[in-house]
Amino acid sequence: MSLSPALRPTTSIKVSAYLTLAIWCVFAAFPIFWISAMSLKAPIDAFSSNPFAVILGFETRRLGVGLSVIDLLWIGLALWGGWHVATRRLPRLVAGLAEVTGPVAAWALAVTGFAVAALLVAVVILPVLVLHADAWMGPLATPVMGVTGAHYRSVWVEFEFYRNFLNSLMITAGVVTVSLTVGTLAGFGLARCRARVAFWILIAALVFRALPHSVLVAGYLPAFINSSEILAPILGEAAPTLYGMPLPVIFVLVAINQPFTIWLLRSYFANIPPELDEAARVDGCTYFQAFRLVIVPVMWPGVITAGLFSFLLGYNDYLVTSLLLDAQNQTMVPGIASFFNRETTSTDQVRAVAAAVSITAPLFLLVMVFQKQIVSGLTAGAVKG
Repeated sequence: MSLSPALRPTTSIKVSAYLTLAIWCVFAAFPIFWISAMSLKAPIDAFSSNPFAVILGFETRRLGVGLSVIDLLWIGLALWGGWHVATRRLPRLVAGLAEVTGPVAAWALAVTGFAVAALLVAVVILPVLVLHADAWMGPLATPVMGVTGAHYRSVWVEFEFYRNFLNSLMITAGVVTVSLTVGTLAGFGLARCRARVAFWILIAALVFRALPHSVLVAGYLPAFINSSEILAPILGEAAPTLYGMPLPVIFVLVAINQPFTIWLLRSYFANIPPELDEAARVDGCTYFQAFRLVIVPVMWPGVITAGLFSFLLGYNDYLVTSLLLDAQNQTMVPGIASFFNRETTSTDQVRAVAAAVSITAPLFLLVMVFQKQIVSGLTAGAVKG
């Protein structure tokens, strides 16, 4: 339905809105673009005062490593293909798998398969295509942009950054799983509960969420350090020391994240008419069957949105993981700090930048795959009725 002329925004308002949005996008995307360019250059180019040296890599190209126009076309085609598959093909595949395996297993299989395929293309297939294209094109294969992946190889292979990545996946998976399991059940119960105690539970959760993270860590830290003595009467000599292990970190992050998850999911459940689960009860479902088979599929975008926020908390946390984990179990965010020491060189700094860029890759993957569910989930949570 078209708006009447009186309600249509004027040209000046539209231009101002578009200009503000464009400036914001450039301002927000600039740091990611800049550190990505730095991570692919030799240190002399990465920290050059000339911005064109950072982007084009003059000294890096003189070292004999770089990309030609043909190489850039191949990379652009691969990025476009990945975006097309993630936003168009993948949701259709998930819809078909969900009928057989359920939505959770379908999304898990689809995202894992897409991640593995993207890694194979980026690490195996694309380098071979670029190499053969340079051999066929002759003069057209002359590098126009200096690019090197030596810093990424050094970070992931020599410094074994993949161990930090696996630790991050373990902790993040635990935080998301526990937060969504408890959050969906608690949110549904509080949304359907008419007693006044539900209100005070939500207020208590909000107060707990407002506490600084440092306060919670300071409270949990002595218990984890002395856990072997605390658990000795129960487990005897086999009582473990929880400090430095992933499980306590998951416990603390869930405690920090759970109030927000409950509030968010409770708002989604409140938008679903109670008559829907009552109809499922009339058809013979138990309360849990009505919740699992009827309610959760309806508000699945809300679950994905809450899961994304839980993922971001566990994935990006620095304070809790740096204080409660030892050096062998550190996640990626605190692991970057190991590249900085009292004798830090420019090469170490570029390696740290390469590690920081590596952290952002899974975040872009999640946004690409779940963009529709995130948008619809945020919209559903903002509208009542």
